[in-house]
Amino acid sequence: VNFGIVYGQTAFGLASSLGIDRKEADLYIRAYFERYAGVRRFIDQTIAEVRRTGVALSMFGRKRPIPDMQSKNPNARNFAERTAVNTPLQGTAADMIKLAMIRIQEHLRGQQTKMLLQVHDELVFEAPPEEVDAVRTMVKSEMESVERLDVPLVVDVGVGDNWRDAK
Repeated sequence: VNFGIVYGQTAFGLASSLGIDRKEADLYIRAYFERYAGVRRFIDQTIAEVRRTGVALSMFGRKRPIPDMQSKNPNARNFAERTAVNTPLQGTAADMIKLAMIRIQEHLRGQQTKMLLQVHDELVFEAPPEEVDAVRTMVKSEMESVERLDVPLVVDVGVGDNWRDAK
């Protein structure tokens, strides 16, 4: 519900995904924005700024052009608005995981552990048993400290014989 609302899900879409009446979904959305007024301000300010500049920015200044903010086509304009709100959030997360990967790779020099894969906010490694504890501690530390934020970044690290079994 949270992510759907933040990224512009309508009462119709929320009702459909939750299997509830559209009027009830509309109440959810209104109550959400009443309780989290800062989210509404963020969305409105972000859309206004991207409409003015034509560009959405990640926290690190990476730019994403959003040309349809002025579109006469409501579907294109609505998609552009959702993209404008999504970009600072998802773009910043993408920037942060890349920075963490660079720092982690520096720590892995000379070790047998290999960084294999990134999937959204997850990193997958292959490590010999004797390196697991040190790598687990280092990865958690590097990912949690990649950037100082007002809220803490909390990272869970799992270990297993394969990605599916990593706990």
